[in-house]
Amino acid sequence: MKEMYISEIAKELSEENLAIFCGAGFSMSSGFVSWKELMRPIAKEIQLDIEKETDMVAIAQYHVNVNSSNRHKLNQLLIDEFSRNAKLTENHAIIARLPVNEYWTTNYDKLIETALEKQGRIPDVKSTVEQLAYTKPKRDAVVYKMHGDIGSPDKAVLTKDDYESYHVKYRQFIIALAGSLVSRTFLFIGFSFKDPNLDYILGRIRVAYNSNQRRHFCFIKEINSSDYSNNEEYEYDKIKFELFVSDLSRFNIKAIRISDYPEITNTLNKIENLYKRKTIFISGAANDYGARKPNDAFLFIHNLSKTLIQEGYKIVSGFGLGVGSSVITGALEEIYLNPSQSSNDQLLLRPFPQDITGSIDKNTLWRRYREDLCLYSGIAIFLFGNKLESGHIVRSNGMASEFEIAFEKGLFLIPIGSTGFVAEEIWNEINSNLSKYAYTTTSLVSNFKMLNDKAKSDSELISIIISILKEVVNN
Repeated sequence: MKEMYISEIAKELSEENLAIFCGAGFSMSSGFVSWKELMRPIAKEIQLDIEKETDMVAIAQYHVNVNSSNRHKLNQLLIDEFSRNAKLTENHAIIARLPVNEYWTTNYDKLIETALEKQGRIPDVKSTVEQLAYTKPKRDAVVYKMHGDIGSPDKAVLTKDDYESYHVKYRQFIIALAGSLVSRTFLFIGFSFKDPNLDYILGRIRVAYNSNQRRHFCFIKEINSSDYSNNEEYEYDKIKFELFVSDLSRFNIKAIRISDYPEITNTLNKIENLYKRKTIFISGAANDYGARKPNDAFLFIHNLSKTLIQEGYKIVSGFGLGVGSSVITGALEEIYLNPSQSSNDQLLLRPFPQDITGSIDKNTLWRRYREDLCLYSGIAIFLFGNKLESGHIVRSNGMASEFEIAFEKGLFLIPIGSTGFVAEEIWNEINSNLSKYAYTTTSLVSNFKMLNDKAKSDSELISIIISILKEVVNN
């Protein structure tokens, strides 16, 4: 079931339908305290034992009541805790890399927008009703902070008063979130589903759409007997947990069960890798095409690129010498001839800079560039691999470097050994240890062997490549 949910999330991601909702648990891994720990000094001041309390919102409200509706200490507590520098986790990096353009959170910290900025993205942060009316230029992600931002602690939703008046003061956030929950698939991370505002929205969507609610997903940590010293308490909480998970189905929220929190990172990595498996980096360079005539080689590359677009894959190209032009023309031919089936988003061009200026030397810059190309991709195809140097044909060290980087980044590698040169070297390396490079099934191994068969026609090679891709993507 878990693998099926992961595949479904990756599908929604590829169709740009996924939104992410981060709760307090998502920020705790960065070193921020839990709600319980945040409220500990507040509870102590009003002579309550935090260990006996479960309603942290009520504790915040009691403190305000005792202090004649003054919430200065609460505001200062938020500033002290959430203004300090916190370390971004791998989970933050992953969700920022994903092609998600809508993030929701009840957290006050700035970790999500910071993670997006580190990935070179432009987040448009909405933490007040007024900000909803404005659009940040060139934004590529919107971060809705429905409970406020640490920059304005006095406006943070924190007490019972705040929650009870939310549907009036923040009605536009409710409308926006309700619309997204109807039209997008949400992945909830670190969220307990105890927030009354979300419960209010989900309840009304359920009533309005009944059996036609959109499916959403959430991570849920299972009850572990090792966390209990009393077996009766464990059995009671286990029953309550299963009832809670069952209740989520009323809102068509499917639980991705995890036994420990590091599983969230592993699952997010799987989602990202599965999504990226539909994006192919074509690595190649050639001044000499071996047994092929240049025009035949150009046509082979052209048809390979065209077929990949037809099959719904995205192509990343660094515009390698003698290869890149045919990759582009093949992809564009399919995109232009069949615009209803293909899109310009299926081709990402990142030509290598040739005339290097500035303080970074060429080798360092090119390595970073190659790492960036691989970051977009889940699969790499290798063609030819030579260049002209001082009047002689030599191996392409750049293509060899791309192979090493692609393997380090976890890409699935498909070398067309029959094209010779570095591509054949890579084929020989993988052939020497097939399992190391994830060729683990009989069909994958059989197809891989044929990639080095020089008797195969170019159309046969393309069919073999597509067969490998389908097995890798689907499994």
